[in-house]
Amino acid sequence: MNRPPTHSPFFGYSLHQSNRQYKKGNTVSNQLTRRLALLDDDAHRGLLGQGLRGIERETLRIDSQGHLARTPHPVQLGSALTHSQITTDYAEALLEFITPAEHDIGLALHRLDAIHRFAYTKLGDEMLWSESMPGELPSEEEIEIAWYGKSNIGMLKHVYRRGLALRYGKAMQCIAGIHYNYSLPEKLWQLILASEGIQEERRNALRDFQSESYIATIRNFRRYSWLLMYLFGASPALTKSFLRGRPHQLEELSNDTLYLPYATSLRMSDLGYQNDAQSGLRPHENSLESYVTSLMDAVNRPYPPYEAIGTKKDGEWVQLSTNVLQIENEYYSTIRPKRVIRTGERPVQALCNRGVQYIEVRCLDVDPFEPVGVGIETGRFLDAFLLFCALDESPLISAAEGQVHARNFARTVKEGRKPGLTLTRDGEEVALQAWADELIERIRPVAQLLDAEHNEPGVHEASLALQKAKVADPNKTPSARVLEEVRALGSAAAFGLRQSRLHAAYFRESPLMPAEEAAFAEQAAASLAEQAIIEQTDTGSFDDFVAAYNSSTLCGNHS
Repeated sequence: MNRPPTHSPFFGYSLHQSNRQYKKGNTVSNQLTRRLALLDDDAHRGLLGQGLRGIERETLRIDSQGHLARTPHPVQLGSALTHSQITTDYAEALLEFITPAEHDIGLALHRLDAIHRFAYTKLGDEMLWSESMPGELPSEEEIEIAWYGKSNIGMLKHVYRRGLALRYGKAMQCIAGIHYNYSLPEKLWQLILASEGIQEERRNALRDFQSESYIATIRNFRRYSWLLMYLFGASPALTKSFLRGRPHQLEELSNDTLYLPYATSLRMSDLGYQNDAQSGLRPHENSLESYVTSLMDAVNRPYPPYEAIGTKKDGEWVQLSTNVLQIENEYYSTIRPKRVIRTGERPVQALCNRGVQYIEVRCLDVDPFEPVGVGIETGRFLDAFLLFCALDESPLISAAEGQVHARNFARTVKEGRKPGLTLTRDGEEVALQAWADELIERIRPVAQLLDAEHNEPGVHEASLALQKAKVADPNKTPSARVLEEVRALGSAAAFGLRQSRLHAAYFRESPLMPAEEAAFAEQAAASLAEQAIIEQTDTGSFDDFVAAYNSSTLCGNHS
């Protein structure tokens, strides 16, 4: 079996992980032990408090009866094109709330709560849908694609979404999720780099070490992310209207509801953002170079069915290109390496030129029992889980191993609560519950280290205890709780509407302080003014703009 090279000449450095040091099962690896000891030193422990995390919460606007809102993005919320915290995602009705990056998840959730409260002052009779999977949907023609104004960049975002509608259908543009952005401070990577005897003299040694360390984190995430789906999956059922008559293997719960009895997250199953074009696309995550190269190939490789459609119909743009991917962000992944992009820059260019800055976890369902869609205990566990993935050994993943990880993930999203369910580890079948317990115990020293520096003692380890309880009793998982409520009400849509009404009342009953609301209003007005300036100063045709965007060198400067 051929393994990808451990050295990446394209970036000049690769984080070589020795398979000899990696210990299987629940044994703590040499590397994890060494790095935990390093960070537990009084001189270094403070670095753990300098990491950043931010949350992106997607949520549909609905009317008082739970139907998709048909109104434009409320202008009082600001410009969806330029507002940094309130925008739209795919459908015009799919709001996206983005928190600033914070050193503690508690602060990020406070920010997210405030955004929700401000939004509710501008929604009128509308509400925010409480679940990942939409309720009853209208026909495809009646679902509006997000609009960002008449500027070239605004039209680029809109046409990209037209392409998504063409390729995946508009119902897909109504799915909501939670994205968790996570980074460790550069000084931590610098400390580890020095402690492991790697010479920094070479240009960009720290940048490349940090990038490959994040890529190694992603590999471990691939190994273990099934655990997140078991613990936090919250979409075991959906409305029939979502499937648009597509074939499926779901069971009928009621006249309007389909489900799988042991599913954790149908959103993350093959019912989500999948199509034939993406089916063969598996970017390698053994180095940043291989990841970038595979995405560049997909953005530039024609796909015959899309070529048959073309980029225009009756003179109107319908997609940005006829390639496998219109842009690199179209690749749907449970986790991504990211870098804040500069004006006019593409995501892959940012990664090539300046390396990986943070990772974006994209597999979390909206928690319908939490008004903001995600709870603090989830965030505490994620912080410990991701730090574990960053510090532990992370051997390279062969193509065959990658298929095993994908199969474990798929098994968990469709039947994670099934009694006696097994997953594949090191060529053997192991019980999900046994492996989950082992993994949580391996994470425990990381949680204890985080607690040692936190101003609220024991909070990360307490989160581990809550997760262990879910492993011991599947009925305590969000997916089991959702299914119990859906069964009682007889309808997934009825459950979603009930939770949406509860959350709406929660936010409306305690509005923001006047100063907070004024700050949000000022930010909204500033974003509208910024969009107006962009539209007034635009030059050149949209056709030329798209041509320039599509022909831009994805990776020109690797210095």
